[in-house]
Amino acid sequence: MSQKPSDPDLPAVQNAALETAEARSAGEPVDEFDAVLPKRSVLRNLIWATPSWLLSMILHVILLLAMAMLYLPAGAVDDVRDLLLASGEEEMLDELEDFEDEPLQTLDVVTSDALVLESVVEPTDIQMANFDEPAAAVQVDLSDFGLEQAPANDLLATVGAYSGDALSGRGAERERLVRRDGGNDASEQAVSLALDWFARHQMPDGGWSFDHTLCPNCRGQCRNPGSLAQARNAATAMAILPFLGAGQTHKEGKYKKVVNAGLYYLITRMKVSQKGGSLYEKEGRMYSHGLASIALCEAYAMTRDKGLYAPAQQAVNYILYAQDPIGGGWRYEEQQPGDTSVVGWQIIALKSAYLAYLQVPGETIAKASLFLNTVQAKNGARYGYTTPGDKASTTSIGLLCRMHLGWDRDTPALVDGVKFLSEQGPSSTDMYYNYYATQVLRHYEGDYWKKWNAVMRDQLVKSQATKGHEAGSWHLDSSHGSKGGRLYSTSMATMILEVYYRHLPIYRKQSAETDFPLD
Repeated sequence: MSQKPSDPDLPAVQNAALETAEARSAGEPVDEFDAVLPKRSVLRNLIWATPSWLLSMILHVILLLAMAMLYLPAGAVDDVRDLLLASGEEEMLDELEDFEDEPLQTLDVVTSDALVLESVVEPTDIQMANFDEPAAAVQVDLSDFGLEQAPANDLLATVGAYSGDALSGRGAERERLVRRDGGNDASEQAVSLALDWFARHQMPDGGWSFDHTLCPNCRGQCRNPGSLAQARNAATAMAILPFLGAGQTHKEGKYKKVVNAGLYYLITRMKVSQKGGSLYEKEGRMYSHGLASIALCEAYAMTRDKGLYAPAQQAVNYILYAQDPIGGGWRYEEQQPGDTSVVGWQIIALKSAYLAYLQVPGETIAKASLFLNTVQAKNGARYGYTTPGDKASTTSIGLLCRMHLGWDRDTPALVDGVKFLSEQGPSSTDMYYNYYATQVLRHYEGDYWKKWNAVMRDQLVKSQATKGHEAGSWHLDSSHGSKGGRLYSTSMATMILEVYYRHLPIYRKQSAETDFPLD
């Protein structure tokens, strides 16, 4: 384009426009950008020096702001401005609404400021009774005992007059189940008195002790203290479980503060590591952990309190870690070859966890079943301690585990085993055997249960203490009873009398209780 001197009296933009017009009339090529900004313009040079991506971003921002001004309602522009501007130091944003994967809430616990009483009893190892019986091991095929995973919906079903999962009998159906399945006013009164005894023997820190004389409210008014004073986790769990069995949780019920403080005690004593959350203690060892895990899992299953989710799952994780990786059992220490007694508590804990939809790997359950194969006799109708045997006490544990692991009611070994326990009848002193055998007969139901219950129920009602500070408690002299003392005997007796509603019978359709997964 030919150059023509610009008129100094005209603005640069007008001169650029004149030059462009003359070029067009002369048929010369025209740079359209010259018509807007002169070549020597500072703004033109700045635009040419700016990267294209930055120019694009600026134009889009301008366009978006223009659209916002057109479409946002009155007041909205101020809201956007306030959101973008930094808040002052004294201004606080509202907390976001809770989501399921946020940190779990802490239990609202009312605890005493009193100091925790230190036990003066020296630690001693638990010495279990020798249940070993030399016999040839009889292997049986692993039964198809479980679903692959928990169902997507809740463990609820409605059949006839009943509805609910395996723990729902602890609620509104309690009275009906008592009347239907063999309880009576006397048995329920005994449970009520027992819960009162537990509440009166709670320690200031929220837990319990097998040496109940250490409780400031007792101080020796009750006889027969246990020797395992340092197994506080186990004692606390054995005190909480009867409350949960009666439908008393930390959320509702007459004793909710008592239960709340007890659960808080267990949670704050848990030692969390890569192994899981351990409630193992020197005197109680894996017994303590299994019992405490049952309490946490049942409390979570009953209330769905998300503050209990992590502690319960961590307790389960430690059970998974502590399992013998070869034999599939559990014993006193982590990954030690198992015994039937310790295995029983861990399987019950895992079953409670599964009902609460906590994570329980199928591999763990399969290994536990393989352990039971190694201690069974008579094709699974009898069980020993660490080797095959036919003691009534270990047989009751083994059969209850088989029931939880999915054996059908008409499994020949189960039919034979239940008949064996029925013939033995309840013990007048061995509450450990009575606890497990009562559950086996209750789940099996029928004439065997009616016969067993008539003896067991009345025997416990008549033997409960009714006078003084001991009122509501039991003490039955046995090897376990001497170590666990009055608290142990009272816990076992109370849970036996709650058997009508603690768990709906496994083989009743109304129970809707699912089996463990295989993988």
